[in-house]
Amino acid sequence: MNAGGTLIDLSTPKVMGILNITPDSFFDGGRYHGIDNALLQAEKLLDEGADILDIGAYSSRPGAAEVSPAEEQARLIPVIEACRRQFPDAILSVDTFRADVARSSIAAGAHLINDISGGTLDHRMFATIAELQVPYILMHMRGTPNTMQQLTDYTDVVQEINLYFGKQVAALRALGIKDIILDPGFGFAKTLEQNYELLRRINELHVHGLPILGGISRKSMIYKKLKIGPEEALNGTTVLNTVLLTKGIKLLRVHDAKAAKEAITLLQQAALLP
Repeated sequence: MNAGGTLIDLSTPKVMGILNITPDSFFDGGRYHGIDNALLQAEKLLDEGADILDIGAYSSRPGAAEVSPAEEQARLIPVIEACRRQFPDAILSVDTFRADVARSSIAAGAHLINDISGGTLDHRMFATIAELQVPYILMHMRGTPNTMQQLTDYTDVVQEINLYFGKQVAALRALGIKDIILDPGFGFAKTLEQNYELLRRINELHVHGLPILGGISRKSMIYKKLKIGPEEALNGTTVLNTVLLTKGIKLLRVHDAKAAKEAITLLQQAALLP
């Protein structure tokens, strides 16, 4: 994967650290609001071994407040520019579903786009990615963050995700987009049981021949099953990340980079990963 001239080798799994600069994200909302707090968290994630920082300014939790494009950019751009100054070698991803925000973020120094809607919430996104020629994370979701939990009726959740990926990847390829990562969207328009079915059968997504991102960090599929809160869900996150790694997932999106990096290292020592 070519990220702004830096080649990222995904034959060995990598860690994407979550940097939420939102006031209302489900786990860390408000903690890293403001440039100084964001930079401190970015430094912590990088020191713990994060290979990529994923910066988000729009909470996708159900019921989160609507954020205008202007507000999203006002939150994002100063943090991207500050990260580029303070950590010039860091790879920066931006979590947005808006083409204009993607464009301004890349202009500010970001390297790749992580789109929770997979191009469904802004019809200009695919053309914008083709023009920018940056890596693109294509996620599966139905509806919007506010409606997705009412859109969980599947005949076969994994088969339907595969059909969706097939259609969207074909559209991206037709535009000349080369670097694509698939994200099945754990927790997005999926019930708890559908999330675990997806976890069990995630091998079926390798049919596309593309790297897959696993994003289960501290999500409700963990803490609701264990009857705890998200702040207590690190152990469960590490357990399920280990499962994902053994099933060929190449990128872990996490709040806790150190634990994810340790899981990769130990699986490599056990000769279960390259």
